[in-house]
Amino acid sequence: MFFDGFTLEHVAIASGKIRLRRGGKGPPLLLLHGNPQTHAMWHKVAPQLAERFSLILPDLRGYGGSFKPPVTTDHAPYAKKEMAQDLVEVMEHFGHQKFFVAAHDRGARVAHRLALDHPERVQKLALMDIIPTLEHFERTDMAMAMGYYHWFWFAQPHPFPENVISAAPEAWWRAHTSREPKPPDFFEREALADYMAAIHDPEMIRGMCEDYRAAATIDLEHDRASRAAGKKIQCPLLVLWGRKAKIEAWYDALAIWRGYCSAEVSGGPVDSGHYLAEEAPEAVVKRLGAFFSV
Repeated sequence: MFFDGFTLEHVAIASGKIRLRRGGKGPPLLLLHGNPQTHAMWHKVAPQLAERFSLILPDLRGYGGSFKPPVTTDHAPYAKKEMAQDLVEVMEHFGHQKFFVAAHDRGARVAHRLALDHPERVQKLALMDIIPTLEHFERTDMAMAMGYYHWFWFAQPHPFPENVISAAPEAWWRAHTSREPKPPDFFEREALADYMAAIHDPEMIRGMCEDYRAAATIDLEHDRASRAAGKKIQCPLLVLWGRKAKIEAWYDALAIWRGYCSAEVSGGPVDSGHYLAEEAPEAVVKRLGAFFSV
């Protein structure tokens, strides 16, 4: 069943309300979703992980059922620093001062900043199908620009991308998530319904674009400052990526992340495309379970 045994609730933090699911028992594990999704992306792995961990699965600010700050000229409300602070407050709400984090795609970028800004909180970190945002931009070539074209489209001034997406949100979503003529078949009905509800909300589309605008502006300022100060991830890091996705073809992900982490870095590919937790849930459960249990 879809998140059987989990509660669905809204938690008030300083900046607004965060929608989340919660369930399980054991050490706390925060799971962060990617784009253009919600916490529902974890529904295939959460039941098994909940047997060993206390899971918190929020929608990031700007996404799903969480609060969505308005557009600003500096995009500061969508800086990963701010999004990371939301999660510290969410975990404190449930009494968790220290916790594990596993995150995919955009959520992994928030998790990276969370580990940098709050090293005393994050005990272990797992990042799925990304390299650091700063590395992506600094390594941009034609392949990256074509393959990650949406990074540059979503970051165009408000409201141009929002208007285009909102004109045909479902057609856009299917094209964006498949990149192929045939839509993917690994998105389950209940999760897909949650994604569709989100993309029909103009405020969510705006929040998503602001997330990418922040990534191309204020997030780079913060990342460069961290690099200049020698600030790195201090906890053990697990890096996973889809064998059929672009990270595998373009980068030596482990080597890159070792430059951003002062602790042990491990990991490797999963037999999937970009959406690891929905395409290869058993492999993801196995890798996350082993990493966080040691």
